[in-house]
Amino acid sequence: MTPTVNTAPAAMPACAARPQDHHHRLVEKLIDRLPDRVRAPTRWLRRPSSRWVRVPTGVLLVGGGFLSILPLFGLWMLPLGFFLLAEDMPPLRRARNRILDRLQLHRPHWFAAGETAGPSVISPPAQPSAPSDIHS
Repeated sequence: MTPTVNTAPAAMPACAARPQDHHHRLVEKLIDRLPDRVRAPTRWLRRPSSRWVRVPTGVLLVGGGFLSILPLFGLWMLPLGFFLLAEDMPPLRRARNRILDRLQLHRPHWFAAGETAGPSVISPPAQPSAPSDIHS
């Protein structure tokens, strides 16, 4: 009789999670901060089955960003277009991941759990409660 050996893969500890999962969670936390009417379409565009819409939308947004001198178009379209294209293009995905890591380092409150920004994507900076009386 031979002893049975458990060949099932061991669960990975949280600290050894794949980098893709980490960046996916960061993107989801940013999407959670979007207004309700934008959140659902953004999640739909990120699904793998929506690639046929995501790539042309990303290309149109990047093109519209380059036409930012015209009314209706703006520079806000460039990062949004590159963000959408990064789902399908590895070089852009690496750049997006570096940007997400940098944002997490410099703006950790954007990724705080349970916080929503309300009507805006980025919350305005906190105002000081009262002016301090400083004597020189």
